[in-house]
Amino acid sequence: MEQMIYDNPDLYIQEKMKQFRLVDMRKQYEDLIQEATQEGLGYKEFLIRLLKIEEEGKANRRYEKLRNNASFDSTKRLSEIDYSFNPSLDQNRIEELGRLHFLQRQENVIIVGPPGVGKSMIATGIGINACDQGYRVLFVNAKELIDTLEKELMEGTLQEFLRKLSKIELLIIDELSYINMDKEKESLFFQIIRQRYEKSSLIITTNLPIGRWNELFTGQLAATAILDRLLHHCHLISITGDSYRVKGSNLSVKKEKVHYNE
Repeated sequence: MEQMIYDNPDLYIQEKMKQFRLVDMRKQYEDLIQEATQEGLGYKEFLIRLLKIEEEGKANRRYEKLRNNASFDSTKRLSEIDYSFNPSLDQNRIEELGRLHFLQRQENVIIVGPPGVGKSMIATGIGINACDQGYRVLFVNAKELIDTLEKELMEGTLQEFLRKLSKIELLIIDELSYINMDKEKESLFFQIIRQRYEKSSLIITTNLPIGRWNELFTGQLAATAILDRLLHHCHLISITGDSYRVKGSNLSVKKEKVHYNE
């Protein structure tokens, strides 16, 4: 080994960095050696720069893995929201939620509004911020979640699934609206709510106003039991206005007509 170090130092360095999984150091150490030579860096400064390269690389890979595991439908951030498009969007409040204090306090967020007004976009933007801060996030459609819970129950793996879900620090349930709930599905959904109560955070988007959640569940009693836990520590955002998609489509049609008339 000693002889190999002197006969082929580059090979030794590459192998050791690969062995210790120093991915970014292995890719960039030669370029950094050149920079250190040109700038006359001391040993300590050179080592600090080398370590920072690896630190930043590992952080970026972790954030990317968290975002991939979150299963977002889009990659839009809160900074990409066009608040002028819908006057009912409270920019200050949304940006405050994006700072994730609610997540640190294990609070919930419920976003209510008609289809297309940006509910999922806001939830996704907050979720991406959470991934960037190192939190484990999962974005899931409400119907798909209920179907998965039912499947896990039938296969006898529900408790294992719930255990894995409990490790998710921010669970985003999208489109909790007009699901055909029965007593069993309702009970499964309630287990999720009860499991996370005052332990971890939920974001729920829905078309149904809170006062009509009895239409979503089997009755007012079930709706009250679920809302009691959800609303205890909760930020409620209500959005009105036209659909982004419909309004955007109408604008496109108008532009085409103007162009045609010209």
